[in-house]
Amino acid sequence: LPLLRSGMDIDGSDVSQDMLTWCANRAEAEGLSANLYQQAMHELDLPRRYRTVVLCGSFGLGGTRSTDLEGLRRIHSHLEPGGTLVMDHYPPKRDSDYGEAQTGSVELPCGWPEQGDRRRSSDGTELELRTRLLTVDSVERTVTREISVRKFVDGAEVANESYSIVICGYSTADVESMLEEAGFGDIRVTGALEDRPPSPLDERFVLEAST
Repeated sequence: LPLLRSGMDIDGSDVSQDMLTWCANRAEAEGLSANLYQQAMHELDLPRRYRTVVLCGSFGLGGTRSTDLEGLRRIHSHLEPGGTLVMDHYPPKRDSDYGEAQTGSVELPCGWPEQGDRRRSSDGTELELRTRLLTVDSVERTVTREISVRKFVDGAEVANESYSIVICGYSTADVESMLEEAGFGDIRVTGALEDRPPSPLDERFVLEAST
């Protein structure tokens, strides 16, 4: 939406129809419109090519290494010659995602926290998000988390739903290697959202890669 507001020629793609509907409704409310496509990254097949593709907050979620690599290949094929992919990446936190579970000090699946992150919506209802660790695969470097969303009205729970998601724990070096395997070159890594070399203390990295 900020890019639409700035007047850029931009399309959007997401695997979630709910997210696309939300985006379309927000854009329409502001008198804007965009081409939105419901597609998984590894199934990307859009009608035109792009100068820049931005991949934000989703790499390694819900797939496997093979589908993630195919997603990068699909993005590469959708870029014009000399085009750029910009993506962020959150490497796994070993202490929270792998370490304790691997040493056996944590019994899996973990229990639910008593209370999660609860926020009040404009109509007064409250939505609470909770997560717990289900499984850890140290060979494949994946974790499976279960996510629960509960709805409260006047303090009473009126609805809930839950789902699980597999998270692939790629290091930044892993992602660089996958980008190269997908055909990208001139790969640049910066720390957080700042134009500086990455630091071991950074929890978020940004990678730029060209065709």
